[in-house]
Amino acid sequence: MDQWRNTEWSTEHIMLLSRNESLEEEFERAKAAVESDTEFWDKMQVEWEEMARRNWLAGSQPPEKAAISPHEKGYYFHTDNPFRDWPNAFEEATKKQKEGDLPNAVLLLESAILQDPHDAEAWQYLGTTQAENENEQSAIVALQRCLELQSYNLVALMALAVSLTNTGLQQDACDALKNWIRHNPKYKYLIRGKTGSPAPGRKKDREASASSLLTEVKGLFLEAVRQTPDMIDPDLQTGLGVLFNLSGEYDRAVDAFNCALTIRPQDYLLWNRLGATLANGDRSEEAVEAYQRALEIQPGFIRSRYNLGITCINLGAYREAVSNFLIALNLQRKSRSTQFCHRVISGSIWSALRIALSLMEQPEFFQAANVGDLDTLMRAFNMD
Repeated sequence: MDQWRNTEWSTEHIMLLSRNESLEEEFERAKAAVESDTEFWDKMQVEWEEMARRNWLAGSQPPEKAAISPHEKGYYFHTDNPFRDWPNAFEEATKKQKEGDLPNAVLLLESAILQDPHDAEAWQYLGTTQAENENEQSAIVALQRCLELQSYNLVALMALAVSLTNTGLQQDACDALKNWIRHNPKYKYLIRGKTGSPAPGRKKDREASASSLLTEVKGLFLEAVRQTPDMIDPDLQTGLGVLFNLSGEYDRAVDAFNCALTIRPQDYLLWNRLGATLANGDRSEEAVEAYQRALEIQPGFIRSRYNLGITCINLGAYREAVSNFLIALNLQRKSRSTQFCHRVISGSIWSALRIALSLMEQPEFFQAANVGDLDTLMRAFNMD
């Protein structure tokens, strides 16, 4: 949710932050307004299809093969990590993360893990930092590795549920939230010895099972709330917010995140999730305010910057969208790893930037975006 992908909801992006239907309409209008250029619009069509693949709305059917099982991939470490043997790498990483320097925080966390591959806390931080950095697949793999080492890690379970929601893996997300209840000392009694859900074979069986599991887990979280009427647990409300996003109950999800924010008003992740949920519920103007609040608290929060850009597209504020995407890309490339700068900068942000440029009726900048020429674009928009 962390867009919920606009996604996280990304990035982180819950949820999908973008509304594909409205973007399609704007895309077609922009296409009609620009002189016919077959090669240019062929490229833009590819970009649009990629954006749709990455950012399909939570609760709708994803494009075929859109979601790749995180179990199929391992974590890929940067081979040119300048912090490879850095002493106290974990402590330095947490400082960088608090400062909003996510790319270098990632490199330091990778260094800490290479020095101690069994450090569950480092894997947890790597997962949550990658999610904030709009790198969902790496986030999922890192969080799963954390849970292999420490199955009861509640932070990792909640973060994994968010990332799985962002990538369209509803049943896996529900499993993670059920395990959060199972391992939480305050609520584990609600499980009453229930076992995990079986993995049905046929598509209809899988869909029925996913729906049933969502209903079951939502019931567990609601029962937990009913059992503690005089206490607000922000983590419990966060889980409810994720579940309501999955079921398309966006107003209830908004209420859950707002409830959590009464306890944690400075939690930029919660503000971002609230923004993504508002965007999913066709409340884009309110979403902008929530994203801006997240960025006031943590200016380096790349996922929220990306989500804000997506919402600006939805509102027709294309120049503001471009500015936010350029800021996000510029933040990502500040890494001390050349490999990080040139290979791992988020493809979803570049895709969104190309869409925004086309909607501005300025296809002349498309080539610069297409080849990753960030300096030219920064100068063109007076951001250098």
